[in-house]
Parts: sequence; structure tokens; C-alpha cells
Amino acid sequence: MGPGEAVLAPELPAQQTSLLRRGLVRWAVLFGLWTIPGILSASQGYLLYGQKEGLSFLDILARQLPPWLYWALVTPAILYLARRFPVERNHWPRSVAVHLIGMVVLGFGHVMTTIAVGFATSNPWTVNNPFDAVLRMSAMKNLIGNVITYAGVLAVAHALEYYRRFREGAIASARLSTQLAQAQLAALKMQLHPHFLFNTLHAIAVLVRKQDTQGSVRMITGLSDLLRLVLDSDGQQLVPLKQELDFISRYLDIERVRFADRLRVTSDVAHDTLDAQVPYLVLQPLVENAIRHGIASRASAGELEIVARRRGGELVVTIRDDGAGVRPGSPPGLGLRNVRARLEQLHPGRHRLTLADDPRGGAIATLEMPFIHG
Repeated sequence: MGPGEAVLAPELPAQQTSLLRRGLVRWAVLFGLWTIPGILSASQGYLLYGQKEGLSFLDILARQLPPWLYWALVTPAILYLARRFPVERNHWPRSVAVHLIGMVVLGFGHVMTTIAVGFATSNPWTVNNPFDAVLRMSAMKNLIGNVITYAGVLAVAHALEYYRRFREGAIASARLSTQLAQAQLAALKMQLHPHFLFNTLHAIAVLVRKQDTQGSVRMITGLSDLLRLVLDSDGQQLVPLKQELDFISRYLDIERVRFADRLRVTSDVAHDTLDAQVPYLVLQPLVENAIRHGIASRASAGELEIVARRRGGELVVTIRDDGAGVRPGSPPGLGLRNVRARLEQLHPGRHRLTLADDPRGGAIATLEMPFIHG
């Protein structure tokens, strides 16, 4: 190394620097907390005997503060003992014995610190009396205070530990609930795929039996596009409404092949709803239900209408057909049950799905859910 070259200390890794900083902050907070009773004790001593004995506040602070800062030094040891030997029902005798020993040892350390400070500050009572008498009197004088201080730190340590366990339990419970909800949603979504696929394959089989080659090819091509969309969206639970409507459009292209000119579709979707997040494949069962009960069951042409609006903090989607209306007492099909179950998982208590007769004729399915921006 040449002259004038500086010696550079190796840089600590960022993780070590962060740990060191956090350790320093903890010690600073600890000493700051124990400084408060030291200042209060010094203030009380100054008011009681400081002026009579000609002592300044700083003189009394020099005597009173170090014994309190001693507790700051040994607080980590008490916290360790509290974690290692918690006073709990299953093994409290051993823990109590350990803490009694800890209380005696640390209390003795506090007494010795008090005596050392007395000698360092030339306290007349400490300097002018025999050491054994000073030790005995200091131990008796600080006995109750040391017990209360140790027990107080121990109580705080137990309170923090119980709070930590409570937080960990709450986080674990929330994580399990989330995992359960995700598993239930995944199971519900998996039910949609074969349900939708089997219905479409049945429609293709009908066209094949009719020897409608062109229609069969168009439907198979449309089904291929739909399956590609399904695979591309695998794992998603919420998608923008415009993506869901694009899926419905492709689905309706398949149904138009099946019904030819018997299916008329109109849509009235507000522009500000296109980015709203909706459950993936939530509309397809409702559209399928409207086609099956409102259009497929009659020979004449039928109309399907899709409307989407924002109403305050809600997204409202209605799907209407002009068929025979809702059959009294008929149980909801798999698709509707699936939609309700998924909405309950995603928006518990904040959604509504109703199926009722439309005053204009036919049935209308109304889907209400929170409006979530994409």
C-alpha cells in the first residue's frame, strides 16, 4: 500500500446493516423508556431533599438514573427467561422457580449497581458506613422495588408473547380461510368447464345428426376458440367485464349456428362498466339458462338482451329473454347454483342474484355485485 492511500473498511451487507440499525433502535428505545422513571425519581428526590442538602438536580440525577438504566441492560435477559420459561398452567412450578432465582440474581445486581453509583458520586451514606451495613440496608431498601420491577417486566413480556401468539393465530386462521375459499372457488370453476363443454358437444352432435356439415364445422371452430380462452384464463377468478362479454359473444356465435335466425341478441352495456371486475364465467350460465328456457323450448324466434349499468358502488347486469317466464317451483340448475356459490365466496353478503318474471314478458336474471375497478 502506497503512502497516502486510505484504508477502507469492508462494507457490511445490506441485511447486516439493517439488523444492526434495528438493534441500535431497540436499545435506544429501551434506554429511553427506563430513563423516564429515572428522571421522575430524581425530580422527586430534588424536591424532597435536594435543596436541604445543597444538591443540584444533576447531582441527584447522577445518583438515581444509573440504577434504572441497569434494568434497561438486564431487560433482554428477563424477556429471554419469560420466553424460555413462561408461567403457564402446564409447567408453572419450574417456571416460577427459575424466575425467583432470576429475581434474586438480577435484584442483587441492582443493589450492587446502586452501591457502586454511591461510591462513584461520593454519597456520604455509602462512603461513611461499613460495606456490609450498606449492602444489607440497600438490599432491604430495594427489595420491594426490585420484586415489583422484575414482575412488571415479566408481565409485559407475557403480554407481548400472548399478543404475538394471538396475531400469529389470526394470520394463520385468515390464511387457512383464504386457502379454503380459493380451493372452493377452483372446484366451482372446474364444474363449469365440463358443464359448458358437454352442452356444446351435445349441440354439435345434433347438427351432425342433421348432416349440417357447415354448421358443425363452424360450431367446432367456435368451441375451439372458446376452449382457448378458457385455458388462457386458467387460474383467474376476476376478469374485466369486457373480457367476459367477449367470451359471451363467442359463445353466442356458437348458439346462433344452432338456432340460426331464431336467436336475436341485443346488448346495452354502459362504457364505464367495461373495466369492472367480475367473476370469470359468471355470465355464461345465466345466458345459457335464458336460451334453454326462453328460446330453445319454442319454435318461434326469441330475443336475448344483456344490459350492464353502474349504480353507485354496485355493478348491475341483467339478462332478459322473452320466453315463457320463470316456472313456479322449478329448482335452479347447476349453472345458477354455481354462480351463487362463487359470488358468496368472492363477495360474501355483498351480492344478489335474482331470477324473476319480466313485466314485459319472459324472465329476467339480475346480478348485483360490488363495482371493483380493474
